[in-house]
Amino acid sequence: MSARTLRITLTVLTVIGLGVASYLTYVHYSGIKPVCTAGGNCLKVQTSVYSKLVGVPVALIGLLGYIAILGSLLAPESENSRFATMAFTLVGFGFSAYLTYRELFTIHAVCEWCASSAGIMTVMMCLSVWRFLRTAPAVAGPSASSADGIPAIGKAG
Repeated sequence: MSARTLRITLTVLTVIGLGVASYLTYVHYSGIKPVCTAGGNCLKVQTSVYSKLVGVPVALIGLLGYIAILGSLLAPESENSRFATMAFTLVGFGFSAYLTYRELFTIHAVCEWCASSAGIMTVMMCLSVWRFLRTAPAVAGPSASSADGIPAIGKAG
């Protein structure tokens, strides 16, 4: 997969994640029941004590995370922007993993919206790590400079 294709794929996944997080944030603030095919599981998760972190809805935290990821993907291509994307998705993956753990082992209900966001974040994390590692700059070896440390290309000869 080319660097361009990876970036486009990550951008598309981020936009989908933005849609999911936006919907969950809307549901939280509007007080409506989320659309859910799993009975009342989504409502149970959305209204649990774990649906907020220090009073902030985790859906809003997810929305802000996806916005940060999108910003890093829209920034000019560089090692720093690739690192930022990777860092944001690693944090997002860790946070999603924690929330999924709480769904499974504490709340005993799985919200399909939350699970889809966790799945999207997992794929994004894998792709962003791959993107960062495969396009990392190569370290110049001894053949790139002469014995005195001056690059061989720049030496007058």
